[in-house]
Amino acid sequence: MAKAEASVDELVGMIERGELRLPEMQRQYVWRSTRVRDLLDSLYRGYPSGAILLWETDEDVPLQAMAVGQQSNPYKTTRLLLDGQQRLTSLSAVIRGEPVNVRGRKRPIEILFNLEHPNELQGFMEINEESDVDDTEPDQVDASEDELQQRFDRMTFVVSTRKLESSPRWVKVSEVFKSTSNTDFLKRAGVTSFDDPRADLYSQRLDRLRAVKKYVYRMDVLERTLSYDEVTEIFVRVNSLGAKLRSSDLALAQITAKWKNSLHTFQAFQIKCKEVGFDLELGIHLKNLVAMATGQSRFKTVSSLDITRLQTAWNEACEGMNFAMNFLKSNVGIDSPALLSSSSMMVAISYFGHKRNYQISPDESKLLRYWVLAANANGRFSRGSSETLLDQDIASIRDGGDIQDLIDRLRSQVGRLEISPEELSGRNQRSALFKTMFLAFRSAGAKDWHSNLTIALDHSGVQHRLQFHPIFPKAVLTKAGVISREADDIANLAFIGGKTNRVISDKPPKEYLAFFAAKSGEEGFSVQEIPLDPELLDTPAYKKFLEVRRARIPNRLNVFITG
Repeated sequence: MAKAEASVDELVGMIERGELRLPEMQRQYVWRSTRVRDLLDSLYRGYPSGAILLWETDEDVPLQAMAVGQQSNPYKTTRLLLDGQQRLTSLSAVIRGEPVNVRGRKRPIEILFNLEHPNELQGFMEINEESDVDDTEPDQVDASEDELQQRFDRMTFVVSTRKLESSPRWVKVSEVFKSTSNTDFLKRAGVTSFDDPRADLYSQRLDRLRAVKKYVYRMDVLERTLSYDEVTEIFVRVNSLGAKLRSSDLALAQITAKWKNSLHTFQAFQIKCKEVGFDLELGIHLKNLVAMATGQSRFKTVSSLDITRLQTAWNEACEGMNFAMNFLKSNVGIDSPALLSSSSMMVAISYFGHKRNYQISPDESKLLRYWVLAANANGRFSRGSSETLLDQDIASIRDGGDIQDLIDRLRSQVGRLEISPEELSGRNQRSALFKTMFLAFRSAGAKDWHSNLTIALDHSGVQHRLQFHPIFPKAVLTKAGVISREADDIANLAFIGGKTNRVISDKPPKEYLAFFAAKSGEEGFSVQEIPLDPELLDTPAYKKFLEVRRARIPNRLNVFITG
């Protein structure tokens, strides 16, 4: 294995010119903007940032597109990036000032640099690299505006917000990389004279930021004589030892080594699912493939599957997933994975349909609907290892068990399946029951109080886009001394459109509920089990309001689940 070195600027240039490519075995770009922020902070301080692993080959290797734009490579020899993709893609996007393409959507990575950052290190905020979140996440926490500002003032880099962008002490990192002069940044910061002590300080810091492009990475280059299969094995071992990839990513590498160009096949079906409302991670589709091929869901068996079995199982997985999506949409009323407590549910439904040869009686269909909703409401696959729980359900189906067996297994796991008021206590919008509330209220005909549109996830336009609304606004409760956790209680939340939420703003419920009830009728509130008793809508009665609504919501949920 050869050793080499290259600066960040040289590596970004190689990516832009198409000299550095991604093999099909690689995972997609998944880093959060906060992770990019922390990488820049490390490079700015000259901290170690790992090595880059490349394979230089003349072999015709299946490739995939990088998340940033590239020119076509005019050379026969290709350098393939095996380790370092997330870092180099992030740096390429920031230095070139270009968006990244994540699951068909382009988004910028906009990081701000604090000209007034403290000299001493303020601590490092590591973000989980394995989280496949593709939206830009600003640096915000549940804190007051003053607390947030104090926190930002202590940081060197932050993910951009509009308010910070307007501050002269914060500059866009991409703009600094594109410029060789500090004059405009100094003027904007109010530095009008070289006698200003900030002139030298800011200039030194801007130059130091640009010096990130000179940061040198060590590169390990695999020999040309290695085969694609050998390189795949190295890739799997390197990433297994470093725990940088999830099991689904390693399984994908092993599958693509046996079945060349299969990634494009998988991604094409992934896009078809997204087009009908089910935007699922590729790992779920691979888990479904493994279930069809082996009768269990763990990826550790992938290495034993030959290409014929993989291809057959993939066709079965596609048919099964189509059944799962259709059943969820048409028979259950779940039209988005956002309404599922776990996407593992779809693998179980897919496998059930497959084992029944998609011939299901009316009674089975009703029972399957009940199991899906009960398992979803009780968070079946989040109460322990999701793989273990999914394997239990798959094994039951594989060995001839019926849906009642799945229901009995769920009951033995969680106890009674009927939802009680006590189960709502202390829950918030992250609870599986919150998704069930939406489903039940929508099924009952819940509408926006202003537009009278039925609540839905896919309404067009910002003013109609679904939001969950605190009936007692948080600002009102905070003034009354109610802590954040109690203000976020699930019994304080309702579903309305964006415009209605903005109209209400921070008004207390006793001021706005009567208005909307007179305008649109009380039914819009009764279907969401919101009491309109004036005595319950005074802020001092907040806890009593929660008790009353908690007592009403379960009946609506249980009726919906049982059908």
